[in-house]
This record gives sequence, structure tokens and C-alpha cells, in this order.
Amino acid sequence: MENRTAEELIYLARCGITGTIPDSSRISQMDLEAVYSLARRHMIASAAAMALEGAGVSDSRFSSAAAAAQRKAIIFERVLQDVRGELENSGIWYMLLKGAVLKDMYPRFGMREFADYDILIDASRAADAKEIMERLGFTTESFGGGVHDVYHRAPLLNFEIHSALFGPGHDSRLYEYYQNVEERLTGDGYEKHFTPEDFYLYFLAHEYKHYSSGGTGLRSLMDTFVFLSSCEPDMDYVSAEADKLGILEFEHQNRMLSMHLFGEGELTESDARMLDYILSSGTYGTITHRVQNKLIKNGWSKLRYMLDRFLVPVRKSNRNYDSFSNRYPFFYRYKVFLPVLPFYRTFLSIRGGRFLPEARAIRRADTDPSESVTNAE
Repeated sequence: MENRTAEELIYLARCGITGTIPDSSRISQMDLEAVYSLARRHMIASAAAMALEGAGVSDSRFSSAAAAAQRKAIIFERVLQDVRGELENSGIWYMLLKGAVLKDMYPRFGMREFADYDILIDASRAADAKEIMERLGFTTESFGGGVHDVYHRAPLLNFEIHSALFGPGHDSRLYEYYQNVEERLTGDGYEKHFTPEDFYLYFLAHEYKHYSSGGTGLRSLMDTFVFLSSCEPDMDYVSAEADKLGILEFEHQNRMLSMHLFGEGELTESDARMLDYILSSGTYGTITHRVQNKLIKNGWSKLRYMLDRFLVPVRKSNRNYDSFSNRYPFFYRYKVFLPVLPFYRTFLSIRGGRFLPEARAIRRADTDPSESVTNAE
């Protein structure tokens, strides 16, 4: 790994999540401004801050990041109790997902940063959940347009209420595997859970969805390490199910890299290649990776990619039809206006500042499959 800043950030994050006091002399040689900038990009500044604190090093940027993460976690937890109580009072089963569970596995409160809380509920009760969230003071940002509905309460509360884990627009193996997810859940009351093995498989499947699209960051590797340090899942079961999901190779590579970065062992050549991709992705990926990966995954030319972005599905047999019809209900209710939809989507892309970055990414993209590091198998 050639990136000195990344090396130092990973060192601090490792110390943070393993409870190791970092070497003060090494810290004194760090460019903490650069380390902080990269930590924020990967949403692991709080873990690094707590490592610095353990070494007696005071840096206002890191200290503020850790304090903000802890305050945010306190607020989210308080509101989460209200949401859970309302769901249970309404007889709606639910399950906390991803970071809402993983945060409790980290050694210190507020160490695991997050942007929102994700909750899976009974899909048939989505409208009732909407009423609950609005009654609790949330504004509905989106509803019925995909696998989750988005709710916001100023200034920082964001909740995603999922009716499904994957939709028809995602990888078909992930979609089919999780179609009847309630059959995999445990719990006698309204709050449901995955087994440790199934929880690990889901958050890996979720990370792979991001990894193979726009990319994912260092926080996901920390999650893997922290989870596997907290639990001992049955890896025979994990491997068999990961094979069904099409992420067997990804599971192995991701697990090895996380262990080599935050535990013991040296990086292999495949580790380094995967890490370079992750470092360039940030927490939520990049448009450049998204374009490149889609071209390679589908074997498309750049022209084919642009047509796919411009055209809209008009037949229900198209796997994206439901997603588009939910997102743009007016156009699908009054289909005479469907020819206008591509131009409307282009307008939204320009207004949102995505059009030019995506156009540049298409122009620069390499369609050689040998350049891809995102193939699961």
C-alpha cells in the first residue's frame, strides 16, 4: 500500500477497534490534517479519534468528530425506542439492519459512524409505518419507490424503512434469495433477528451490492473485522449460502483483507488490489466506479450504457418497470407522457449535479474486464 495517509489512518483505526494505544512517536510524524480528511471520507474519524485520545493526543478536528458521532448516536437511540414502541403497539414486526446492529459490537459507544438507521418491516404494513413515522414528526422523503421508504426529521435524523432487502433491479441472485426473508428470521415477539450467520451474509450481500456498483469504503472492512471478532459464525454454512448468493469469492477476499488490515498478517497482492479500489471509493462509492463496473459487468459498449440511462421501461416484463413506475407515478399513470420521461430524468440529473460527472466517467471508462476487481467469482 503506497498511500502513506491511508496507512496511518488504518493504523489508528486498528488501534481504536482493538483497544491498542498507538505509538506517540508515530503519531507525531503523521499529517493529521490529511488523515482526518481521509477518515471523514470513509466515515471512520470517530474510531481514529478514540485511538488518538488513548495516546493522549489532542486534535480538535478528531475530538469534534467523535463528540458529534456520540451525540448523534444518543439522539438516534432515543428516537429508535419511540419507533420500535409504535411498531410494536401497531402489531408490525420489524428487524434492525446493518449499522443499527453493528454499532453495538464496537468497543466504545459512538465509535461506529452512520448516516441513518435501517429497519426491515412487514411489507404489507408499509402505509401504517408511514403514518407512524409522520406522527413521530418525520417528513416522508420518498414512499413506494423501491425497497425502502425514506424519512427525515430535522436536523439529522434519517430512517430507512425497508419492505424488502433487495429489489428486482438488483442482482437477480440476491433478489431471489431474499424474496421471502421472513422465513429466515427468529424471534417470538414483534422484534425479529437474523442468526449470526444470516446477519453476516446479509451485510456482506449489501456491501457487495455497493462494492460491485460504485464501491464501498474502509468502514465496511472495519464492520467485517468487528463482527467476526465478536461472533463465531458457522463458516461452513456461510460458505454454502454465499455460494448460492454468488458472493463466495467476495466473502473470502473481504474477510481476508479485513483480517490482514486490522488483525494479523501481511497484505497479499489481491489484498492490495482490492484495498486500492476501496480507498478510491469512499463510504458510498463514486460515479466513476459505478459507470466502469456497469460497463464491464454487462459487457456493454459506452453507447449501450448511454441508451440504458436514457431509455425507460414501458413493459411490465422489464425488471426495472416496477422501480420506474413507483418512482415516476405520474408518467406511468398517464402513459401518453412517457416519451417525455427520459428528458425529465436528464433535467433532474443536470439539476442534481450528476450529469456532467457521469458524462466524464463514461468518456474515461475502460471496458476491459481484466481491469475489474469487483467480480465476485
